[in-house]
Amino acid sequence: MLAAALLLVVGYSDLFVGTSVGFLGSAALICSVAVPSPKAAAPRGIWDRTTRGVRLYLATPRLRGLLAICMATAAGGAMVIVNTVVLTREVFGLGPSALALALAAFGAGSMTAALALPRLLDRLRDRPVMLSGAAVLTAGLLAGPFVTGMAGLMPLWFVMGLGYSAALTPSGRLLRASSHPEDRPALFAAQFALSHACWLVTYPLAGRLGAAAGLGATFLILAALAAASVVAAALLWPATDNAEVAHAHPELPADHPHLRAGGGILAHTHAIIIDDLHPRWPRSI
Repeated sequence: MLAAALLLVVGYSDLFVGTSVGFLGSAALICSVAVPSPKAAAPRGIWDRTTRGVRLYLATPRLRGLLAICMATAAGGAMVIVNTVVLTREVFGLGPSALALALAAFGAGSMTAALALPRLLDRLRDRPVMLSGAAVLTAGLLAGPFVTGMAGLMPLWFVMGLGYSAALTPSGRLLRASSHPEDRPALFAAQFALSHACWLVTYPLAGRLGAAAGLGATFLILAALAAASVVAAALLWPATDNAEVAHAHPELPADHPHLRAGGGILAHTHAIIIDDLHPRWPRSI
């Protein structure tokens, strides 16, 4: 949003210089922070290490729902990132400042949601917030064909920014809650790879459809993709996603430390995290 606003008063070349200075400042701040060392993971083979993050991710119901939400946000985000310039320059016949204002509106919506989410998530669970954000983004795509000028595009992009941020910002909480410290690097890497695979689909889709079928049809097709993704997320991520699940470990000896810590074989209850002892999400007993 800041970069888009600066384009109103400075040129592109000056903005690149400012961005470079910002990167150097960010690097200096990172170097000044003491980053905790992650707990060492157990020795594993190359194939196990390479695929572990994705396997843990796809074995966790809430994270399968997160992946579907990532597809919905990629559909909406691709429409904004790829086609805002087409809307403002080609459809509305406006100059670079209109592009900057439109992107600033989307960024303002994203920042507004991000700033409001900490208090909101103190009262609500992640699932309804993230699904609602993805649904708002989908509704914005459905409204897109009816926008005829900047007066409509600015508030639409703001609302879509709200939905985009509400759908994605809590994802870090989900990843932390779904992993042991030693597995978090692998799980966050899996989130990065899988979410970018969604963008790999929607970026070219938004561009090619916009050129071949027109922006109105592109809005509607991406809305259909986002809607299907929201429905998939709601089905993949159970509403009864309990923090603790009662389950059994018949494969473990009765004196295993894990069973003693959880209360015994028949009444073994604790928060489930996919790991070597829980390679699949257990059914509650």
